[in-house]
Order: sequence, then C-alpha cells, then structure tokens
Amino acid sequence: MTQTFDIAVIGATGTVGETLVQILEELKFPVGTLHLLASSESAGASVPFRGKNVRVREVDEFDFSKVQLAFFAAGPAVTLSFAPRATAAGCALIDLSGALPADQAPQVVPEANPHVLNTLKKPVQLGSPSASTTALAVVLAPLRGLLDIQRVSVTANLAVSSQGREAVSELARQTAELLNVRPLEPKFFDRQMAFNLLAQVGTPDAQGHTSLEKRLVHELRAVLDMPLLKISVTCIQAPVFFGDSLSVSLQLGAAVNLDAVNQVLEAAPGVELVEAGDYPTAVGDAVGQDVVYIGRVRAGVDDPAELNLWLTSDNVRKGAALNAVQLAQLLIKGFV
Repeated sequence: MTQTFDIAVIGATGTVGETLVQILEELKFPVGTLHLLASSESAGASVPFRGKNVRVREVDEFDFSKVQLAFFAAGPAVTLSFAPRATAAGCALIDLSGALPADQAPQVVPEANPHVLNTLKKPVQLGSPSASTTALAVVLAPLRGLLDIQRVSVTANLAVSSQGREAVSELARQTAELLNVRPLEPKFFDRQMAFNLLAQVGTPDAQGHTSLEKRLVHELRAVLDMPLLKISVTCIQAPVFFGDSLSVSLQLGAAVNLDAVNQVLEAAPGVELVEAGDYPTAVGDAVGQDVVYIGRVRAGVDDPAELNLWLTSDNVRKGAALNAVQLAQLLIKGFV
C-alpha cells in the first residue's frame, strides 16, 4: 500500500495556495488528509481537490500535530507567527514567503541544489525562493559548469499576480475603466497600473533597493552556491496578470561559445529553449506551463564575454507552487 501524508496548506485561498492544491492533484501527490487553512476572513470558503470541495478553516485554531508537512503560501507575517508551532509539533514545512532565515530554512530549487536536503535534520524546514529566483536558478544552474559567471544583471518585469489576488483585480478594474473612458482611481497601486510600467515593486530602502530585489540577490547566491557572485537587480511592475519576463545579462570571464550554451540549455531539466530567430512571451508561452522559456540567446554587441538571455515563466505555477510541490516530492523520499 502506498504511504500517504497528511498535509496543510496555509494561504489556501490565495493565487499561489489554490495553484499549489491544483498541482498536488495533478501530480498525484500521495495526500492522505488535506487541511486548507487561511485567515478568519477567508475561512469558510472551499477549494476543489480530487472531485470534492475542501472547506478552508482558520489557521489560528489548527493543530499542526495532525499533519506531516505544511506549505506556508501566505505572507511573511503568517509564516513568522505559525512556523514555530508547526516545527514544535514535529511538522516539516516549506515556506514560500522568504520570511525564515537561510540557516533555518535554506532556499532550494530542485533543478539547482537538491543536495541541500541531505544536510537537514527533522523536522525539515525549507524555503521555496521567489519566482524570479526560481526562474533564474533553473537557467543558470546548468551553465555554472560551462561558464565563468562573474556578474549577473537582471531586469525583472513582474506580473501583478506576484502581489496577490487584490493586485490582479486592480489591474482588471483599471483596464476596464480606461477602455470605457471612465475616471481611473488607483487603489491597490499608488498610480495607474493598466497600460503602464512602474519602476519599482515595493518600497525602497535608504539605498534605493526594494526588499524583493534584495531577496533575489541573497536567494540566487545561496541556491547557486556562489556567495561572492555580483548581482544587480531591478524589479519592474508590468501590466500583465500572470507570467514574469526577465532580461538577463551575464558578464563572463572569457568569450562565450553560443553553440555550447545552447547545447547545455537544450539538455537542461525545467527549461524550454526557443529556436533562434523566435522568442517566448508570458501570455503566449509560459502561463500554465511547468518550464522556464528561454530566447534571444546572444553575445554582447561589442563584448564577446557577455551573454544575454530572455526568460519567461509562470510566476504563480512554475515560480512558486510547482517548485514547492517538487520540494515536497524530494522530502517524502525520506525526510518527512
């Protein structure tokens, strides 16, 4: 008889939480009892799973000793409040918020650093990185052995779903208002989001960097095991509902061999290399898919030691929910 695992999903009514439940079903994860948890405002809702509607309950009242594994798909404050309870109950956890320190819950992308799990003790605590980090790690990990990567420069054009369901609704509302020639009143965003680009995602610190930009730097260094790697990041809010698109430039220690790069990327797990002359888009290619799409692979205009790439992936599915479930698949092989 196949062993099953009782699982809790915190943040089950959010975009990532709902997708996570969907992927658990799609991948036939050996779930015994599924406990869906959220705040008191969302309790009472239901989420479909295996032909039934599972009722969402308040996380405040949950006994974590009932489950072997918990996914934390809500915000950092929720993780910080309830992760200690889960761990004290002997429950393994996978956090998607980035709230836990790296020495407590190391960030892992299965295509890049699965070996980290071999060093952990029970109850296991893992971090699933931000969607941008996951996409970058999936692509850069197979290139580590081929290229002397000295610097990574990233412009991340992020979908509004990275900020949750309310941001998605705001973009839809603003779009409708503009198309119907009605006055636009920003609510979630501080200015017009529809048909516009916002130069930052979140509030910058005294040096001008947002928490998401700093999170990407720290997570990518950790996942690639390159603590001295120089990384510059600009996160832009794009008027796209789902799917992040990243323009990436790598400064290398020697001239790049594009044929070798393409061969490595074609063989790498979790990626789809688009043929030369074409390029992928979030809406046309990435949304709903389980891979990171790569296009526009090229050397620098006047620097043969520069490699430029265009990446796009489903930020909610591939970047968040799927990565977390893949980590759970690794865990149940012996760590839960």
